[in-house]
Amino acid sequence: MPRPDLLQRLATYTAEREHAKLRRRLRTIDHADGPWLESGSRRLLSFCSNDYLGLAQHPQLIGALTRAAREEGVGSTSAHLICGHRTAHAELEEALAAWTGRERALLFSTGYMANLGVLQALLARGDVCVQDKLNHACLLDGAKLSGAELKRYPHADVAAAARQLASNPDAAALLATDGVFSMDGDVAPLRELALLCARERATLMVDDAHGLGVFGEHGAGSLDAANLGQHEVPLLMATLGKALGCSGAFIAGPAALIDGLVQFARPYIYTTAMPPALAAAALEAVQLAQSEGWRREKLAALIARFRHGAAGLGLPLAASASAIQPLLLGSSEAALTAAQALERQGLLVTAIRPPTVPAGQARLRITLSAAHEEAHIDRLLGALETLHLPPARQALPGDHV
Repeated sequence: MPRPDLLQRLATYTAEREHAKLRRRLRTIDHADGPWLESGSRRLLSFCSNDYLGLAQHPQLIGALTRAAREEGVGSTSAHLICGHRTAHAELEEALAAWTGRERALLFSTGYMANLGVLQALLARGDVCVQDKLNHACLLDGAKLSGAELKRYPHADVAAAARQLASNPDAAALLATDGVFSMDGDVAPLRELALLCARERATLMVDDAHGLGVFGEHGAGSLDAANLGQHEVPLLMATLGKALGCSGAFIAGPAALIDGLVQFARPYIYTTAMPPALAAAALEAVQLAQSEGWRREKLAALIARFRHGAAGLGLPLAASASAIQPLLLGSSEAALTAAQALERQGLLVTAIRPPTVPAGQARLRITLSAAHEEAHIDRLLGALETLHLPPARQALPGDHV
């Protein structure tokens, strides 16, 4: 038998995805102006970005970045542990730790790298990692790469998570969950999971990429909203590229955790540090997110307006109080058709299909931002009304399994 050709095999997989209407395609954005995007010759009103607080183009962020770039240059030139860790990084880490109520914080270049790094540093063969089935891919990948046994419980099912932890009572255990689930927009049962981990002596980790900036009295995230501190949740990961409008991520927790990650988290040790100018912009965003509470208030009002209008139209909207508002359409074809129809009306909404979501649960993933106005929400609702979408139905317990 001849040796298989790896590139040909990949091409075959791509063709299969094309045939199933599941192929992913890049779209080039030529210019962004708040929620408005220009692509080719079209100007589209976007409802698919994660710029939840409308900070990505804030003049204070732009000013902080350009000032730091003039003073420090663009690249950090090295990994943090060599000569890449600059004053801007240190100041941002201190601000993130104080904001989230943790002892220390550690910057990573991406959220994916942060989750890979912390899970590989903490877990080993013989350990057990229990995770929600709808967790982000990087949490699942991190557990698999660590060599630990990965157990996945049905979405938000605390009783099932308890059974999985109890099935291996002698192993070191970590339970990891999204704080706000990226495709469904719902919030994990964080207090119940914290109580479970305390009872089972398991470590709780929360990925709050979509909660930071959006929830909590001062935007400190879903853990703050649930009144859970470092003792209950020792491991917090969140990103800087969503509500904060920048790029990068961080892990926050006890000093011993951060010291250990500096020694053993390979994606941290062997990666060039983020540009110091970007860290300066992110620090400005942290300060704005805390001081300008009106952004969260406006976002909450827009979410309520959209949900009220969608209910009045009988749209199949998922139960979500976050900026992520999924319209559950079922088939990939239905989701693509709806997205294309909205684009013809000047609205950009992403169709999410398998394997990103389970088979039969394709959807429009609508995301709202403080950069939107009430008129934008009304325009979206008016366009959705023309699509003749299937009526809303009661979510079933097995929908997310």
